[in-house]
Amino acid sequence: MKYKLGLIGCGTVGQGLLEILDKKGDRLKKDFGFEAKVVAITDKLKGTLMVPAGIDNKKVLALLAQGKTLGDYRPGKKPIEMDPLDVITACGADIIAELTYTNIKTGEPATSYIKKALQAGKHVVTSNKGPAALHFRELQDLARKKKVYFRFEGTVMSGTPVFTLFENGFAGNTVREIKGILNGTTNFILSKMEQDNMEYGDALALAQKLGYAEADPTADVEGFDALAKVVILSNVILGGNIKPSDIKPEGISSITRPMVLNAKQEGCRYKLIAQTKRDGAEIIASVAPQKLLLSDPLAGIMGTQNALTFDLDLLGKVTIQGPGAGKLETGDSILQDMLAIHRDLR
Repeated sequence: MKYKLGLIGCGTVGQGLLEILDKKGDRLKKDFGFEAKVVAITDKLKGTLMVPAGIDNKKVLALLAQGKTLGDYRPGKKPIEMDPLDVITACGADIIAELTYTNIKTGEPATSYIKKALQAGKHVVTSNKGPAALHFRELQDLARKKKVYFRFEGTVMSGTPVFTLFENGFAGNTVREIKGILNGTTNFILSKMEQDNMEYGDALALAQKLGYAEADPTADVEGFDALAKVVILSNVILGGNIKPSDIKPEGISSITRPMVLNAKQEGCRYKLIAQTKRDGAEIIASVAPQKLLLSDPLAGIMGTQNALTFDLDLLGKVTIQGPGAGKLETGDSILQDMLAIHRDLR
């Protein structure tokens, strides 16, 4: 089956997706019968490009690598100036990949883009945590009403499968509890404090230097990034209806090197743990540092890796581990969601 794809946002994730489609297009067609033709790209900084016959992904990647804009794709032609909302309706895409920046406070402008696409009868795939954390139930209901798909695999652990695992591998199980490490920046910092005997400030500075932490690291180190992810898990997998404002996260900025070293002597290790479970009709969720025994599978997750432990009524405890960020990794999550839609439609 052939699909027309529109990208809203073409930063790291969008370019990762274009790279994957360029490199694996033939294999995807051969192995899965899946063909995706990008017909539109719009980005706040890079401009807008619409080509109904299909955009040359390799050419776009080369232009952006040279610091050029999407307007340079067709030299001599006037650049397209359109609001992304208009691009969504005008581009003729079957699937919209919403890949703009995350705003966990309002979910905008991404939520408006997703609503527009769903209302227009288009499938939506996204890696954006904001809309899924703040408006999951509303967006899911709208998708069902319009008989289209709203998928968001990349919102929790990038390309490491969480929701597809829940839908398929864990089908028939009741999930009693979910807990895990959902922020690579804080895990890197805590790992360096223990392994290299670094102070918190020095480990944070190293994370920033390596590109693991932003210049303003508040979202990571104070637990807000993990908070958004645990809210999504609570609502999607446990059937809750909670908001980020319902939980007060606790970050790692109060963890000191002596605390880390003392925990090590006790056979323990500090980790920033996002945790959620259902207690009757109530969802109990939290984000806070925990001192885990070294025998806990999550205690062995070091560096920027993420991991989740599912407590299931039939299987018991199952832990998955993998990358929680990255250009190709998150681009892969978008591909996986599109393949899931393709399988269902077939």
